[in-house]
Amino acid sequence: MTQAASNPFFSKYKTPFETPPFNKIKTEHYEPAFDEGIKQLAQEVETIAGNPRPATFKNTIEALEYSGKLLTKVSSAFYNVLSAESNDEMMEISERISPKLSESSNNIYLNEKLFARVKAVYEQKDKLPLSTEEAKLLEETYYAFSVRGANLSAEDKAKYRELSTELSKLTLKFDQNVLKDENRYELLLTSEDQLAGLPQGVIDAAALKAKEKGKTGWMFTLSAPSYVPFMRYADNRELRKELYLANMAVGNKGDEYDNKENIKNIVNTRLAIARLMGYNSFAEYTLKRRMAQKPEAVYELTDKLLAAYKPVAVNEYNAVQGFALGMEKKNFDIMPWDWSYYSEKLKDVKFNINDEMTRPYFELKQVQKGVFGLATQLYGITFKENKNIPVYHPDVNTYEVYDADGKFLSVLYTDFFPREGKQSGAWMNSVKEQYMENGKDSRPQVVIVMNFTMPTDTKPSLLSFDEVNTLLHEFGHALHGMLAKGTYASLSGTNVYRDFVELPSQIMENWLTEKEFLDQIAIHYQTGEKIPQEMVQKLVDASNFNTGYQCCRQLSFGMLDMAWHTLTQPFDGDVTKFEKNAWSAASILPEVDGTLMSSSFGHIFSGGYAAGYYGYKWAEVLDADAFAAFKEAGIFNKEVAGSFYKNILSKGGTEDPMELYIRFRGQKPEINALLKRNGIKN
Repeated sequence: MTQAASNPFFSKYKTPFETPPFNKIKTEHYEPAFDEGIKQLAQEVETIAGNPRPATFKNTIEALEYSGKLLTKVSSAFYNVLSAESNDEMMEISERISPKLSESSNNIYLNEKLFARVKAVYEQKDKLPLSTEEAKLLEETYYAFSVRGANLSAEDKAKYRELSTELSKLTLKFDQNVLKDENRYELLLTSEDQLAGLPQGVIDAAALKAKEKGKTGWMFTLSAPSYVPFMRYADNRELRKELYLANMAVGNKGDEYDNKENIKNIVNTRLAIARLMGYNSFAEYTLKRRMAQKPEAVYELTDKLLAAYKPVAVNEYNAVQGFALGMEKKNFDIMPWDWSYYSEKLKDVKFNINDEMTRPYFELKQVQKGVFGLATQLYGITFKENKNIPVYHPDVNTYEVYDADGKFLSVLYTDFFPREGKQSGAWMNSVKEQYMENGKDSRPQVVIVMNFTMPTDTKPSLLSFDEVNTLLHEFGHALHGMLAKGTYASLSGTNVYRDFVELPSQIMENWLTEKEFLDQIAIHYQTGEKIPQEMVQKLVDASNFNTGYQCCRQLSFGMLDMAWHTLTQPFDGDVTKFEKNAWSAASILPEVDGTLMSSSFGHIFSGGYAAGYYGYKWAEVLDADAFAAFKEAGIFNKEVAGSFYKNILSKGGTEDPMELYIRFRGQKPEINALLKRNGIKN
C-alpha cells in the first residue's frame, strides 16, 4: 500500500459525522498531508486568479472561501493534537510546517492577479445584489488582502513575506519554550510536615503524580490543578515562595528556553509589519478590526475601570494584610506568594466558605450534567454520548448535540485532565467550522480542553468553584461554535472580532452565582444531597470577595499587552523593567525582583490576543449588561435566551458585533451593570 493510500487525510473520513479518525492518524501522516494541502490550495488559487471570465462574487470571493479543504482538514486535526497531546516529534513538525504555511498564506494575499480580481468585485460592492452575509464576506476578504500587504509595492511585499514568516517562527518558538520549561519543573516533597494545610484531595493527587513519575513522596507542578491549591492552602511559606518564583521564572532562566529575546523579536517584527502597512503601532494596525477600533478606546475603558476598582483593591489588600498580621502575630508584608493563602483564610472567616467545603458538591460528572442541562433549559439543545467517535487520547469523551427539534447540531469533544504534552490552562477549539455548501448545512465539531483536578484511587474528580466557572466559560465558547448558523466557515461560530469573542463565554459564568442554578448542579458525590441553601447564599455573598483586586489584576495584563503593542520604535531595552513600568498603575501586590510574566504570557505572544487582552474586560462590560436582561426577565427565560441565540450565538461574524448586540439588548452596553454586579455601585 502506498503512503498516500494509507494516509487518512487523503480520503473521505469513514467515521461518525466525518470526524477525524484520530485512532488511525499517525504522526508521520501530518507532514505529507500538509504538503499536499498546500499544493492543492496553490493550484486552486491559481485557477481562481487565472480565470479568464470577469471577476464576480461567486467565481472569486466565494471560490476563494471554499478553497483549501485538505489544508483545513489536516491543520485542524494537527493543531488540536499539538496543544493537547504534544511530543517532541509533533513540535519538530510544527517548526518545519510553520514557514511553509506562512509562505502559502503570503502566496495568496500577495498574488497580484488574485487581488486585482478581489478588488474588482469590491469596487462594485454597492451595486451588487449581495445578502448581508455575502457583503460581510466581501468586506472581510478585501480587508484580509489589504492588511496582509496586497496594496504594497513589490519591494514591500517581499519585506512583508520575510517579516510574516519570521513572526510565525518566533511565536511558535515562544509557545514551545513555555511548554518545555513548565514541564521540566517538579517540586517533590518527602516529609508530611511540608504538606501542612493542604486538603487531602490535593495531597492524594500529588502522591499519584509522584507515583506516575516513579518517585516516592508528593509531587507538585506548575499545572493549575497542582499550583493553584498549593498557593491557596500550603502553610509552608517558603515552599509557596519557591513555587511562585518557579512559575514566574518560566521562559526567564537565561537558558535554551529563555523567551526574552523572543519577546523583543516578536514585538519588533509586529511593529515592522504595522509600519509597513502605514500604522504607527501594532495596536493601531490590529484594532481596526475590533469593536474598540483604536488604542484610545482601550485606554479610556481601562482608565474608567481603574478609577472605579483600584481604591477598592487597595482596601482589599489592606484588609488581607491586617488579617495576616493578626493571624501570625508578627510584622511582615503580604507578598505575591502570600496573597491566595491569606485571602482564602480571610474569606473563610468572613463567609465561612472555601473550596474544600464546596468541592464535594462539585463532582465533575454531575457538574457537566448540570452545565449541559443549562444549555437545554436555555436553548433546548440536548447531548448524547457517542463512544464510537475516534479520539486523540483516552481521556477525551465525545457527544452528539441536537437542537430542540431533534436536528443534529454538532459534535462536542471534552478533554478535562492534565498530562504531559498538554498545555496548561483551558481553551475551546474548532475541529471543524460550520458552513453551507450546495444547500447542505455542514455542522461543526468543537473541543473544550481543561486541566481539572484528576480523580484519585479514592475520589472522583471534585472541582473547585473556580474550575466550575472555567467549565462554564469554555462551554460558552463551545455554544458559540456549535450553534453557528451561517453560510461561510470564515464568518462562522467564534470567527468574530477578538473583543467580542468572550461575550458568549463570560456570560455563562453569571449563572454560577445564581441560587436556582447552583441548586441544580451542586450535589454531594457521597450522600447525593443538594448543596445546602445556606452554603449557596455564602457562595453568592462571597462572589465579590476581592473583586477590586481581581479587576486590577486583569487590567494589569491588558495594560502590559497594550504597552508592548503600542510601541512606535523598535525595542531593545530591559524586558523586566518594561513589564514593571507597563502595569505599575494597576499593581496592588509588591513587585518581586527577578520575576517576569511576559516570558510565559502565551495569550499575547503566541495565542492570538496581541493588542487584544483588554477584550476580557471589554467583554465583562458586555456580559454584565447582557446578563442584566436575563435578571430582569428570569435567568432561564426562554424569550431572552432565544434572542441571545438568534442575535449573538448563531450569527458568528456575519454582521457588525455592535449591531448584533444592540439588536439583542436594545441599547449599547453600559459599564453600570458591571459596577453593580461587583458591588462597586448600588
